[in-house]
Amino acid sequence: MNLLKMRFLTGLQYRAAAAAGVLTQLFFGLIFIMVYIAFYKHAGAAQPMSLEEVVSYVWLQQIFLAFIMLWLSDFELFDMITSGNIAYELCRPWRLYPVWYVKLLATRLSSGLLRCLPIAAIVLFLPEPYRLSLPASPAAFLLFVAALLAGLLLVVAISLFVYISVFWTMSPVGSMLMITVAGEFFAGMILPVPLMPGWMQQIVNLLPFRWTVDFPFRVYTGHIGAQEAVIGIVAQLVWLAALVAAGQWLMGRALRRVVVQGG
Repeated sequence: MNLLKMRFLTGLQYRAAAAAGVLTQLFFGLIFIMVYIAFYKHAGAAQPMSLEEVVSYVWLQQIFLAFIMLWLSDFELFDMITSGNIAYELCRPWRLYPVWYVKLLATRLSSGLLRCLPIAAIVLFLPEPYRLSLPASPAAFLLFVAALLAGLLLVVAISLFVYISVFWTMSPVGSMLMITVAGEFFAGMILPVPLMPGWMQQIVNLLPFRWTVDFPFRVYTGHIGAQEAVIGIVAQLVWLAALVAAGQWLMGRALRRVVVQGG
């Protein structure tokens, strides 16, 4: 808990970067919404999601970007592995996986806190059709919060596989590109899952990524009902347990064979 608090307070110091991020995310959010408005205007058939739901989906992506983006990285950890300074970590009386998990979680929480409130305060008062709609119901909001937090824990568990892979590859570039590009697409960050072709949705449903973005945001809009949302949160927790167990097993194998650079 102390480590989580320390890393969280450290992350709160980057206010200028957060302010720049807020402006950038507002800009890209508006661009994406303009694209969807043009699409819905010229689409002949009814779509699986209404324009209002899609607009809320886009703004939720921007508000909670620090929670869901897989490419957010801690280069200090990468450098620790490639430079050999991991030896100092191994001498300390703690388990490496939970320590790194807490560090990455605290970084995302601090970054998200600095950005989410200013963006939400703006997009809730934009004119239609650019405005973020309120949650479908109080129950939907509570389920959304639970799903969002579970999704955050999933994102951290998934991102840790990138760090673990560096024990073998000695470079994060390849695994980061593979996981972030594929993960963000299958999570629904490029296109909401209901707007994907049916055969692609079947693939998405077999992977853990959609539980980090598509699922919680559609709970917020009411596109996913309360009963389905509860079942989905249980599925999130099952995926979380499986990914954490796999991550700890892989890190254990990596540490048994680790070679510290320099001797």
